[in-house]
Amino acid sequence: MHTPETREKFIERRAQGWPLARLVTELGVARSTLIEWSRQLRFEIQNRRAVELEALAERLLGTRQSRAAALSARLALIEGELKKRDLAQVSTARLLALSAALQRELRAELGDFRCASPLKDIPSDEYVEEIQEWTL
Repeated sequence: MHTPETREKFIERRAQGWPLARLVTELGVARSTLIEWSRQLRFEIQNRRAVELEALAERLLGTRQSRAAALSARLALIEGELKKRDLAQVSTARLLALSAALQRELRAELGDFRCASPLKDIPSDEYVEEIQEWTL
């Protein structure tokens, strides 16, 4: 029987993207057991992976809020410049394109963050489907 610590290491490393072959060696657990754990713990691995990716994005790119604020400030500058421009000027087209691109980036930054939960963890009065997803 494997310890809870071994299973926790499996979840952590699997969420970080470790391949099963490396986990067999690292944890000393049979491949068939790791495959079964992957099935049993898929929601926890998926959610942990989402949290890990979000933390990585925050370390590399700053918080979602700070990125959205920076994009918004750049967009405001461009929109202010557009208000001064005559649409007949050539560079206006470039500013319009930049404005549209920044708006797309803002929509992406402010997009959904999804989570999932096993059915057994959902109170019966909240049950909708076999897999429950929600947005933060």
